[in-house]
Amino acid sequence: MKIETRPTSRHPLLPFQRGLYLPVLEKFWLSHGFALIWMVFSIVLSVPWVKELGQVVTVPVAIVIITGIAYLPGYLNAFMVVSLLFDRQPAFKTLNPKEPLSILIACWNEEKGIAMTLQQLAKQDYEGLMRIYVIDNNSSDHTAEVSKQAGRELGLDIHVLFEKKPGKHHALNKALLSVDTKYTITLDADTLLHPQAVRRLVARMESAPKEVCAVAGAVLVRNSRENWLARLQEWDYFLGIASIKRLQGLYQGTLVAQGAYSLYLTDVIKEVGGWPDAIGEDIVLTWAFLEKNYKVYFEPTAIAFTDVPTKFSHFSRQRSRWARGMIEALKRVKPWEQPRIFTRYLTGSNLVMPFLDFVYTFVWIPGLILSFFGVFWIVGAHTLLVLPLALLANYLLYRYQKGVFHELGLRIRKNRIGFIFFVLCYQMMMSPVSVWGYIQEFMQRKRVWR
Repeated sequence: MKIETRPTSRHPLLPFQRGLYLPVLEKFWLSHGFALIWMVFSIVLSVPWVKELGQVVTVPVAIVIITGIAYLPGYLNAFMVVSLLFDRQPAFKTLNPKEPLSILIACWNEEKGIAMTLQQLAKQDYEGLMRIYVIDNNSSDHTAEVSKQAGRELGLDIHVLFEKKPGKHHALNKALLSVDTKYTITLDADTLLHPQAVRRLVARMESAPKEVCAVAGAVLVRNSRENWLARLQEWDYFLGIASIKRLQGLYQGTLVAQGAYSLYLTDVIKEVGGWPDAIGEDIVLTWAFLEKNYKVYFEPTAIAFTDVPTKFSHFSRQRSRWARGMIEALKRVKPWEQPRIFTRYLTGSNLVMPFLDFVYTFVWIPGLILSFFGVFWIVGAHTLLVLPLALLANYLLYRYQKGVFHELGLRIRKNRIGFIFFVLCYQMMMSPVSVWGYIQEFMQRKRVWR
């Protein structure tokens, strides 16, 4: 994906969105209604499958297995598809905010990439003050020196801090003590911002209701040309993660204002005690906001590009860490303690994710292997019913993302091989990795930032 020099325009609504307005609560219940109808339809069609599989593992076990393979995923996908059909991003009330803000960049051995990250900050079209804090979290290289030199050369208001205690939350909390601006942005050291990214993120915050305390930016992949794994992740970020964030943003409860690129009200961060001591510190922080009845938005046009793992071992560590972070959040903030119905549902949905990942890993994948030998107990024609919803969701997201890219003067790079890998292989990689993360958290294995 790269920037083109062409005029930008406001991206059009999808045809079925024009002229349609419903209150968020009505969208929520209508989406559940359609999802329930879809699940009932699936249950009726699956009766022969239940009977056939029941002869092998007993009917109750067959129902549990099919619930994890088809019923629950179908319900969740149907809810997402209908919600996306209803979704309309509110217009900005201001396009040129100027509120001073602080940008926190926690670094550990980032001397090779930090200068480029700072260069992109220097290119921002934001007219307000940007005070940048680079926090050297016990690096063994020249991250601090490179940051200072780049700051001088680029004319940035940059402050380099040092934090010896390993851990991203220690680094961010160290900088938080120095922040006196209304807004705080966190940015990963390997993440490059689109020139309009900061302006659009702040514009969304200043256009939002007063209950909104954070806005998550849209993070996409910048190193997708390196190998097949990076190509696959390009589609995951572009379609998978973006669709989930749009769904959550519609219901005013984005579950992760990710540390890679998000905007927060500084006072609210301090109100909840800063970043927690957790492997998923951004997840737990966001859920703490939601627990206090704050809302968290998502801005799809505030785009940042980040490097993704290109080795499976690194990918596995990252995604298992994300899975651990979800479990940490569930343990610290119970879904039923969330004050709003939307966030109770969104956070509560994560309660079934370990079950779905376990079933996929230990039942569906073995079932796929058996299907190659002509045994279709688990994987067969009936499992194809899940595909239409998944394809429809991806199509809707592609159309929407294409409009966003057009507005920003960006072009979607053709990545057909990556898309094929994403559709066919992604879940087969993600579920086992997530299961490993759940096991690590259950066993309280040592936390590793990277």
